[in-house]
Amino acid sequence: MTTPEILPADLARAIEGGEPIHVLDIRAPFRLASGKIDLVAEDRFYNIVGSRLATMRSPSDLGLDPSIPVAVVCGHGNSSKPATEFLNQLGYSARSVRGGMAAWMQLEVVRTLTPPESLDQLRQFDRVGKGALGYLLVSDGEALVIDPPRNLRDVLAAVDETDAALAGVAETHCHADYISGGPALAQRFGVPYYLHPADAIYPYDGTPGTLEFDPLSDGGTISFGRAQARVIHTPGHTEGHVTYMVDTAAFTGDFIFVASVGRPDLAGKTSEWTTTLWESLSKASAWSNDVMIYPAHYSADAERNTDRTVGRSLGEVRKDNEALQLDETEFAAWVHSKAGSFPDAYRTIKAVNVGLMQVDDGQADELEVGKNECAVA
Repeated sequence: MTTPEILPADLARAIEGGEPIHVLDIRAPFRLASGKIDLVAEDRFYNIVGSRLATMRSPSDLGLDPSIPVAVVCGHGNSSKPATEFLNQLGYSARSVRGGMAAWMQLEVVRTLTPPESLDQLRQFDRVGKGALGYLLVSDGEALVIDPPRNLRDVLAAVDETDAALAGVAETHCHADYISGGPALAQRFGVPYYLHPADAIYPYDGTPGTLEFDPLSDGGTISFGRAQARVIHTPGHTEGHVTYMVDTAAFTGDFIFVASVGRPDLAGKTSEWTTTLWESLSKASAWSNDVMIYPAHYSADAERNTDRTVGRSLGEVRKDNEALQLDETEFAAWVHSKAGSFPDAYRTIKAVNVGLMQVDDGQADELEVGKNECAVA
């Protein structure tokens, strides 16, 4: 008999649609620290190790309401199958999450945003397992992709659906928490790959990368359709970080988030980059309150809007984002009080993203495990 399964996309759709569903993670508890399905409410999430689950003999032992369906998840969708069959024998309606957490971490939900004046369409790629965001901007039949993920399936489908010609691929910065699909996407379509030269360098020892890219500079523009993405150099999280301003939409990468700002301590230059980040924030202080902030990451569900998108007006962000309410001295103390460790994988991911290393898909999955840790928190 075939074990009933649920696709990660269908599970996300059910949770976000308000359907009652339990998520049962059968991995060892320490695995949860590197990522779990936190899209579901805490009171619907359970962690029972598979070996312990097998010793239970009735629904009362589990503590899960038998009237509510159960999605069973493991690392790669294998161990969850016998656990699912066992639950169904106990009278539950259980399904195994196909591909397990490895597949969940690659899942993207495509959301529609209200486009600014010079865009016809604006889409947000929400990688719910990592809290990572990318964007598709369409204007007069031409498209620009910003901060694409490694898995390009949903990006390619969205470009095809809009019937737009891809005009370019742009990074806000060289990412540390996930491997970019930007170079592959640009090469596939024969279009420019935009990056600031200061981010084409391995920041831990200064080794130049091997990427082929179109260099960005402060004040430059990327034209597509009737739109222009103005380049604003906003270093601090990285030395080559940029923000793309399209009308009143600011694609801020890891510069300004809804609830925080990007960490300046990921390359061992905390004091230097904190000063640089403050200077960038001072530059952004001149932006109008009606500028929409569309970041590359979020840390919690509270940063979402009611329609599940992520993005707020700068006026709203200024009210709630602690980092934007501090003076220079307070800001430096605040950053230093929160500076800390980050995943060792970030060093490797940076090397891959500047072209100094290559990894296969299995290695990439392991490197990308877990929520992003890119915000000062």
